[in-house]
Amino acid sequence: MPAVSVEDILVLPRVQEPDPAAVADRPVLSVTTAPSGFEGEGFPVRRAFAGVDLARLDPFIHMDQMGEVDYAPGEPKGTAWHPHRGFETVTYIIDGTFRHQDSNGGGGLITNGDTQWMTAGGGILHIEEPPEELVASGGLFHGFQLWVNLPARLKMTNPRYQDIRAGEVALLSSADGGALLRVIAGDLAGHRGPGITHTPITVVHATVTPGAQVRLPWRPDFNALGYVLAGSGTVGPDRRPVRTGQLAVFGPGDVITVATDSRSDGPRADGNHHGLDILVLGGEPIREPVATYGPFVMNTRDELVQAFEDYQAGRLGSIPAEPHPGHDVL
Repeated sequence: MPAVSVEDILVLPRVQEPDPAAVADRPVLSVTTAPSGFEGEGFPVRRAFAGVDLARLDPFIHMDQMGEVDYAPGEPKGTAWHPHRGFETVTYIIDGTFRHQDSNGGGGLITNGDTQWMTAGGGILHIEEPPEELVASGGLFHGFQLWVNLPARLKMTNPRYQDIRAGEVALLSSADGGALLRVIAGDLAGHRGPGITHTPITVVHATVTPGAQVRLPWRPDFNALGYVLAGSGTVGPDRRPVRTGQLAVFGPGDVITVATDSRSDGPRADGNHHGLDILVLGGEPIREPVATYGPFVMNTRDELVQAFEDYQAGRLGSIPAEPHPGHDVL
């Protein structure tokens, strides 16, 4: 799991250990295991938020862990052209390469540690697929896609695309140097990630080495979630066990605690040893009604019906006239 790594973690800015006497550790409310499924044209995913109440996820709606899968030649798959309205998609690639194109002119390739941030807003069409060379060769593919809700006043905002390169991600170290922290969006201890968000959120990919513990200061007005991408360890002050494919939902407080032991499985910051890789995310709850169906996230059923009518009438954009590699224009 390379994502973004460093040769010497000790040269990075450090997130200072919060004062135990002045802050409250967030308890773990639940740990759920993501069921496996298939998305798009048949690529394997884990449904990270399955079985969790939307009120605890707010402002997030949906997240898929894509892979980790080692494709044989000819096996890599993507999605066909499809619409979205009412939210943002965040696609982060840890291993492998993915191509994005949308009807608003956004798109490109993302690979190890890159992120594509697409604001669907009032409506957009897009396609995601492996490039032809990866289809031909096969290879490792691993990443995630997160759906971030938009408040009612921004549901119909203009579409926007952000191409975030791996080198733009803010890299930090835990206080004792035992964890590499990659800030993709939001603020962590005064260090900002490159993602520009409509809804206030923080997204951090942490690699925790064996025997290490990291205590992250976390805004008390944000919710807090931790999804294990690889390995095993514990979360919360009671050291609740977690492993690959599990989501921890945290309660109120100021600090998120994540730890490993010497038997943890999974890559560490230098990619050569074992540790725990966890995606820590949270945001300011929107606290509005949510109506979802397929590719649309709105506030009411009537708005969902309107979204489908607008899509069928071609008002969410047009597939570019030039055929996309490997796909026919409809």
